[in-house]
Amino acid sequence: MLEPRTRGQIRAQRIVATWLLVGLAAYVLLPWYYPQNLTLLRSLPGIFGGADTASGVLQAAVHHKPWLWVGLFGLAMAALGWSLPAGRTQGWLLVGGAGVGLVGLLVSGFAIGAQGWSYESLAATFGDLPSGQFGIGLGGALVLLCLLMLLGAGIARLGFFRGDIFVAGAVVLCSGLLLLFVALPVGKSLIGAFLDDAGAFSIAALAERLGQDRVWGLSCVVGGVRCGVAWNTLFLALITGAGTTMLGTLIALLAERGNKRLARPLNILALLPIITPPFVVGLGLILLFGRAGLVNQALEWAFGITPSRWFYGFFGIWLAQLFAFTPIAFMIMRGVVQGISPSMEEAAQTLRASRWQTFVTVTLPLMKPGLANAFLVGFIESMADFGNPVVVGGQFSVLSTDIFFAIVGAQYDQGRAASLALILTGFALTVFFIQQRVLGRTSYTTLTGKGDAGIAMPLPDRVRQLCHGVALPWLAFTLVVYVFAFIGGFVQTWGRDYTPTLRHFTTAFDLQWGSYGLVWAGTAWNSLFTTLKLSAIAAPICAAIGLLISWLLARTQFVGQRIFEFGALLAFAIPGTVLGVSYILAFNVPPFELTGTALIIVLCFVFRNLPVGVRAGTASFKQLDKSLDEASTMLRAGTATTLRRVVLPLLKPAVVAALVYSFVRSMTTVSAVVFLVTAENELATTYIIGRVGNGDYGVALAYCTVLIVLMSAVTALIQFAVGERKLGRRATQGH
Repeated sequence: MLEPRTRGQIRAQRIVATWLLVGLAAYVLLPWYYPQNLTLLRSLPGIFGGADTASGVLQAAVHHKPWLWVGLFGLAMAALGWSLPAGRTQGWLLVGGAGVGLVGLLVSGFAIGAQGWSYESLAATFGDLPSGQFGIGLGGALVLLCLLMLLGAGIARLGFFRGDIFVAGAVVLCSGLLLLFVALPVGKSLIGAFLDDAGAFSIAALAERLGQDRVWGLSCVVGGVRCGVAWNTLFLALITGAGTTMLGTLIALLAERGNKRLARPLNILALLPIITPPFVVGLGLILLFGRAGLVNQALEWAFGITPSRWFYGFFGIWLAQLFAFTPIAFMIMRGVVQGISPSMEEAAQTLRASRWQTFVTVTLPLMKPGLANAFLVGFIESMADFGNPVVVGGQFSVLSTDIFFAIVGAQYDQGRAASLALILTGFALTVFFIQQRVLGRTSYTTLTGKGDAGIAMPLPDRVRQLCHGVALPWLAFTLVVYVFAFIGGFVQTWGRDYTPTLRHFTTAFDLQWGSYGLVWAGTAWNSLFTTLKLSAIAAPICAAIGLLISWLLARTQFVGQRIFEFGALLAFAIPGTVLGVSYILAFNVPPFELTGTALIIVLCFVFRNLPVGVRAGTASFKQLDKSLDEASTMLRAGTATTLRRVVLPLLKPAVVAALVYSFVRSMTTVSAVVFLVTAENELATTYIIGRVGNGDYGVALAYCTVLIVLMSAVTALIQFAVGERKLGRRATQGH
């Protein structure tokens, strides 16, 4: 039998050889570029033909693009390293070859556009080029991926990451993805804050934009009308983060430690807001509390109080955000509560601690990572929220709406928008570091490799009463808002004719039988199918990357880890509208020419929703004892095998949270993709917005009802497919 080190070296050599072969095949057998007028299937037959569809080798040899040889040279250099025995020499050749290939391809990609040189200075220095180039296609993307993985293998061979090729490759790959799809577009957007009206770099222009009274004014404190938009956003985010964390925790405790018969109804009601398009909550609240809403009408009838717009503003936004973001906190906290070891609570009670003392000194401290993560996500989500402030904000301004109007308003001030986005990023960065400081290096491990047959401690009376007194009324209120809002889809015209009808559903989702079979005659089918397809593609990718990043953060130590973690959270700190515009600015020219395609929407879905998967996974990983990983390694399992067969089965709540959240947010997102959709790739939310803009609320609400039913079914299917985490504990009787 081979020694473990020898077996590991053979496995590593095979991995390197695989990436080398895939890279070479991509160079020879796949179209290098991605012409906007051709699909991949239409491009494949022409890989040995024209300049638009030829492979990378033919582009370099025949179609006057010699700069593409650099990638092939990098692969050849890495192949030379692979042929040598494992060691530092092999590592340097792998790093050198991958580095030369990556730098050469990326530099030439950014420097050479569709018409030749992208910068006049390069044209003046090197002369005109005989031809330009399109954006990178499947062949080029695969070569870049292979070079990234070879770079990771080389770094491992140099002794970093304990020589583990899987860990090194994962860090390099995730870093590359975050740089390309988060840092690059956000950086292109934010750099506008440092440019004056003429496009020149100017610190004075940034200072002027940030120093305005509208941004930092405190007139409301001394009796003025309103405070600056930055203070508005910060205060709203703080109380929203605190409120959603408290509500999510109480609902999670009630679902996991309360009456078991309530668990399923609680889960359904708590998740209802997250599977709803955001404007439904705002519409339901307006129908209840708006000027012509039910509450104002009742007050006028009972007390003669004249209806007003009291609901619009800070209170309306805060209430809507509580509805929208409490389910995120609930999903995070539910996994944390599930992971608390009952044996630790039993040990405290054996030492004569009361249930209240045990809860305060054992249970609650073990929930600190989840509480901090839930607060961080709620805080950043509140800052980045756009839909709720637009619908119910009234005269109360926040950064996200100001950024939106700076971009799409009459003045089109990209510099002001970028400056405000810079403030959002600063707020998110500050809260992130405060959270890290609070948690410190304390251990919160509760799941070990040992058996745990303890019974979860019932909630103390005070905690149970608090859960019943706060969580249950909140969930009932949630149900009332949704029932009230969705009635609009079943009546002729809201506010005038309440005759029951299914006409709106027929308009959107009519089915007819024609001479050639079934006809999808409804006007909403195309947008529904497109949204389902793109969301189904994005969800597993988002969950996989998010959990991989959280595993790297929890189980490895490397230089720049804090920056790496913040990069994974950065997409939440940027309003969806700014992220959408950033994607257009970054990906509308070579080398990554994606604007107008379905792929850019999928990428926006993935990296916009990535932070929730990261936070849910991080909270769960902090509860898993590292001895589980070590035991698997002692049994000669590789890192990838340990992750797949030992760790992932214990992370099922985090997997469900990441999959469900990514899918439903992709189905219901508005602001992040409103600039990215096209006539060919219309989404459900843009269809609904169009109907609302035309005043056709019945069809819009009917579509929302169908979306909720559909996403409820998909959520149940995901939970059934992934399953529950099995912790080997005894069942408790309902109480």
